[in-house]
Amino acid sequence: MNPSSFSPTASPSVSPSVSPNTRAKRVLLIQYSQTGQLDRVAGQIAAPLAADPGIELHVETLRPLQAFPFPWPFLTFFDAFPESAHMKPGPLAPLTLTGDEDFDLVILPYQIWFLAPAQPVAAFLQHPVAARLLKGKPVVTVIACRNMWLLAHEKLKGLLAATGARLIDNVVLTDPGPTLATFFTTPAWLIWGRKRGFWGMPDAGLSEAQIRGCVRFGRALRDALHEDRERGDAPLLAGLGAVRADARLLVSEKAGTRSFYLWGKLIMAAGGPGAAARKPLLLLYVLFLLALIVTVVPVSLTLQALLRPLFRGWLTKMTAQFERPSGSATDRLPLYDD
Repeated sequence: MNPSSFSPTASPSVSPSVSPNTRAKRVLLIQYSQTGQLDRVAGQIAAPLAADPGIELHVETLRPLQAFPFPWPFLTFFDAFPESAHMKPGPLAPLTLTGDEDFDLVILPYQIWFLAPAQPVAAFLQHPVAARLLKGKPVVTVIACRNMWLLAHEKLKGLLAATGARLIDNVVLTDPGPTLATFFTTPAWLIWGRKRGFWGMPDAGLSEAQIRGCVRFGRALRDALHEDRERGDAPLLAGLGAVRADARLLVSEKAGTRSFYLWGKLIMAAGGPGAAARKPLLLLYVLFLLALIVTVVPVSLTLQALLRPLFRGWLTKMTAQFERPSGSATDRLPLYDD
């Protein structure tokens, strides 16, 4: 993604003037997108930064040595889950970064793969370069996913903490379609490349309005950089509706994460990615997963709905916890939205 090719629908507002003696702020954008959707989100956020003469934007595109296809062949898609769940990603092609670069801010968009950070992003954060590059640096994470991201973000926070990075903001964008519909539309998009809705269901993925609206985050980051606010600990994107957490999904996420972990361990014991011995186990797991979705998930959701009044306080506490640091407040939207 070339910053000069960004073309957000909304043009960024005028930034503060830059003194000839002022050092330009340096921003690093880490990029990997399976479907291209996350690239578009990142492009909207990066556009106001790339257009500002007082900001230098470096885009680092992650390239796995063994590329992941899109659309995914059916078994190839499920073959990626053991290593994803265990955060044992395949290696990346050489980076253009050495680790000696000095950035003022790092933007890290990522996808959720099997309730964990996407393998290329996990590989980057475990790369020796990341430990040198991110130590002490403020990081803004950006998630685009179906709807379950809570535990994956906890895993990513652990990876960031291991590098010494400072997580100061988190943006989360989720598929606006009904949860039940996305069980069908998301796999159809990933495995068959069919993004358009079918059987009366909506299109898969984010809406155009969600993607275009991300330019507000870029504008807010631009202004914060000019005011040196990235040097502090306060979030830069508070008041912009950056994240809305649904703590009701936490029970399902924990069950799914446990399932992926245990089955992943069994499948990895049969061989590495692509090994023929893994295929029967993968097919068995797919059948298990379908049975789980048809039987256990509806019962679990029904029980949660019935018991929700008893856990209202806990849900409120968990929601606030997962919405940190940026929060769901929208009081600053008029400043940066169109």
